[in-house]
Amino acid sequence: MTNPRADRVRDVAKLAARSARNRRRQFLAEGPQAVREALRLDAERRAEGSSAVVLEVYASPECLRRYPEIAALAEQTGRLRLADDQVLAAMADTVSPQGVLAVCTMLDVPLESVLAAGTRLVAVMCRVQDPGNAGTILRAADSAGADAVVLTAGSVDIYNPKAVRSTAGSLFHVPVVLGADPAQLAADLRGAGVAVLAADGGGRLDLDELQDESAARRMLGESSAEHDGGSVACRLEDPTAWLFGNEAQGLGEEEKALADETVAVPLYGQAESLNVGTAATVCLYASARSQRRGAGSTTG
Repeated sequence: MTNPRADRVRDVAKLAARSARNRRRQFLAEGPQAVREALRLDAERRAEGSSAVVLEVYASPECLRRYPEIAALAEQTGRLRLADDQVLAAMADTVSPQGVLAVCTMLDVPLESVLAAGTRLVAVMCRVQDPGNAGTILRAADSAGADAVVLTAGSVDIYNPKAVRSTAGSLFHVPVVLGADPAQLAADLRGAGVAVLAADGGGRLDLDELQDESAARRMLGESSAEHDGGSVACRLEDPTAWLFGNEAQGLGEEEKALADETVAVPLYGQAESLNVGTAATVCLYASARSQRRGAGSTTG
């Protein structure tokens, strides 16, 4: 493809708009990392007999030479089209789309399917607005081995091209639930045996202390941690959902009231607060570490 004004090019470019994405239930994955992960998921789904994830792939010959694994995966779909850089630039949200993009079907799932599969760690974005922060949290959840990411009503569109890019492919790894009502979400999580913790700078509990208590339970046994006055009702090794709030306002009082406990990440320097993506990474890894070590210690 060499004509950047062709109808097909314009049709793909329309997916930069949320209205077109929602109407067609499609979105753009741009760049080698995102497209590679989309194609890998597509191959897995096809092998299972499920519906396709990748509907179209557009790539430059140079990109396919540079990334032969993408070329091989894309050719398997039967939907690979060669395109020059001008065409790719006209399709993409970025000025330089790195030589490849894919049109994908939306991936979000209902909360019921996540809970039915068994859940130990969930990241919940409560009105997170910045696409970069949303992508960072999703990527951190993926890295920490979370079972799902939930975005409440009023949060950024995770299919926004900037958000998709910032997930660095993790959007294709972790189940995502969209438009959740916070109160109903908290009730459903608690009903499934998942504790709800709110990450808040003024939280009643200290994350460091929770990690210390978790380590004490592993080393000395449950009774010792209770005897020492630990916050046994809040155990990082148990199934947990973390609530992360809006960048400017944090969690609202109603959102914090939905949680079983509010937890603060301690600050040792002079910074007033942590970016929500950084705070989410710290909290999710604290839970993941305690859960993995706790699982190992209880099997003996």
